[in-house]
Amino acid sequence: MVNEIKEFDTRQWVKVRSSLDGSQTFLTWTGSIYSFVPNEKKKRLFNIVGMSVSRCIENDDKTWEFTSRELTYYLDPNTNEILHKWENPWTGETLTVIHVANSPVEGHFKGNFPGEVNGDITTFVFDLFPTYPNSLAEDEKFQEYSPQQTYQAAELFKLTVPTEELDNPEILSVSKMFICWDRIGPWLPWMKMADRAGHLIYSATGQKVKSFNDLPQLLQDEINTRMSLYKNAPKAPLDSDMTSWIYFKKHFEAYLAGERFPIPEAEEE
Repeated sequence: MVNEIKEFDTRQWVKVRSSLDGSQTFLTWTGSIYSFVPNEKKKRLFNIVGMSVSRCIENDDKTWEFTSRELTYYLDPNTNEILHKWENPWTGETLTVIHVANSPVEGHFKGNFPGEVNGDITTFVFDLFPTYPNSLAEDEKFQEYSPQQTYQAAELFKLTVPTEELDNPEILSVSKMFICWDRIGPWLPWMKMADRAGHLIYSATGQKVKSFNDLPQLLQDEINTRMSLYKNAPKAPLDSDMTSWIYFKKHFEAYLAGERFPIPEAEEE
């Protein structure tokens, strides 16, 4: 049987990624990060565990605004404990770990979204290749951390959901959504790899969960005790996306001082 490629409208896609009624939804993921260096065997540098809390808001023109917050923690690959310090195996230097704390991550949904229908399940495939100037390259103090003039990566997503729920107008948010996420990206600035050759390979899977209480316990504990902002999605779209590179620049002094990351942020009023 050949899978059918079908066009789904924006409302159907919103049910996949969040919910049609403006309520917030949670995703979580786990996986590993490997080094990919010319003429070297791979190293499994970190395990990861992450989450996203999001909502979608409909515009008058039937397009939708997507707004979210996301956390990802770098874990010891053997114990799965949160890493606060990391010994760089190439330089021997012990470095402060800056976990991912992106608030917000946003988008604008419109038009149709192709999905691969295979009977009871439909899979949406997004192969993204972000390429833009690296803001850290302009400042001499970041040359040891991220000197490349261009940020370039590949983000490969596959989101699988029940087909019948896409077509049922009474369902506001799909009951199940499974994620496969692979990423090829540059060294993270906090790894202090300068212009050393190589990339990071991310391999992760995840799913939509029903509530905050269904997130992995590690994430619940961190959010309840330190990162309460991430218990809720923004109430409305905010100014601009946060990235790990912008976050590194913003908190560079705290990084040098060896503070614990992520840095707690005030809750939204």
